[in-house]
Amino acid sequence: MMLSFILFGVFFLFLLIGTPIAVCLGTGSIAAMLYDAAGKPIEAIMTTLPRIVSSSTSKFVLMAIPFFIMSGTIMEKAGISTRLINFAQNFVGHLRGGLIVVCVGVAAFFAAISGSGPATVAALGMILIPAMVNDGYSKTFSSALMTSAGALGVIIPPSITFVVYGSIADTSIGDLFIAGVVPGLIIGVFLIITAFWISRNAEVEIFPKATAKMRWDSFKDAFWGLLMPGIILGGIYGGVFTPTEAACVSVVYGLFVGFFIYRTLKFKDLYDIFVDSVSLTAVIMFITAGASLFAYILTRSRLDLAISQGLIDISGGNYIIFLLIVNVILLIAGCFLDSTSALFIFTPLFVPVAVAMDINLVHFGVVMIVNLAIGMITPPVGANLFVGCGVDLKSMSVAVVPFVLAAIVALMILTYIPAISLLFV
Repeated sequence: MMLSFILFGVFFLFLLIGTPIAVCLGTGSIAAMLYDAAGKPIEAIMTTLPRIVSSSTSKFVLMAIPFFIMSGTIMEKAGISTRLINFAQNFVGHLRGGLIVVCVGVAAFFAAISGSGPATVAALGMILIPAMVNDGYSKTFSSALMTSAGALGVIIPPSITFVVYGSIADTSIGDLFIAGVVPGLIIGVFLIITAFWISRNAEVEIFPKATAKMRWDSFKDAFWGLLMPGIILGGIYGGVFTPTEAACVSVVYGLFVGFFIYRTLKFKDLYDIFVDSVSLTAVIMFITAGASLFAYILTRSRLDLAISQGLIDISGGNYIIFLLIVNVILLIAGCFLDSTSALFIFTPLFVPVAVAMDINLVHFGVVMIVNLAIGMITPPVGANLFVGCGVDLKSMSVAVVPFVLAAIVALMILTYIPAISLLFV
């Protein structure tokens, strides 16, 4: 009991004073380890740290993370975001609210390339938010929509969060990728409907209808970017390569397109690409290392079994109540934790219960990821909220509420109708 108190006490203490989440996890875990091994030589205690960290960060499947990050960075610097926006605008820009569809649709496409919510918001927001403001939408509304649409980046494959969940739950990443497609599209539709309703009285400019030639030219220009998700997913499901190998292929493909097709990349750009990719990878791996220590203490103290059994007792073995509890916990946790940390903390606690209740782990993974995607747009720690914040945080926090509610409605549908997630699995 005291071990659990120290673990969570130190964790929340450091969290409250604004310490990075990886440090909170690691510090709380080390404090608990020191208490648990009181009286033993400090060298004996500390020698377990590198072993735990190494085993958690050296999994083959996690090698996909830096390569997917790098491929997203390459395609972003290659100018694919501009081409996707131009392509979408030529097809629906002439319709009332066309830019709303462009915003969400392009976010879905770019999410499939970058695999990251904040990266999607950062790459597209600088173009789409000013365009929507010029079209007559308010800056607050435009920023809120872009921020919400960026959450699709962790749902639509290839998704880094699915890689993390798959590595923890020992679930097929290929199945998780394909299971994320339909839920991502459904949430996108809910965001579009919500945005139309909010802006129904806005005076917006209607763009001239693009000619057939303009549409064809924009399609040809965006073709190589649109092809990338197809190569990645097609290769995985066709048995050509594993998800990790697919990540490597996406880097090579991105470099080929950037250097020889679009010719927007220069050799001097490689330095920035490598620095950006390594920096983000280091953050994720640092969190992974801290969370692995946290999970180790949970297991050693048997707290994970106690929590899992408690969830079974509270739900009475009813999977409907259990999934409701999971949704509530993750929605609250998403307000304070990033998705990687939340996955490492809660997946080992929830998955045994899901297995005991015969819940498909692929479907359960989708439920967890959608919850954490919503967390990316909820204050106070929503990553997308800060990246896409074109106005003050207070106004943004209010503006995203309708989109958060729409996403929660979609979440409830996806939670209790598993056939949606498992449609193509």
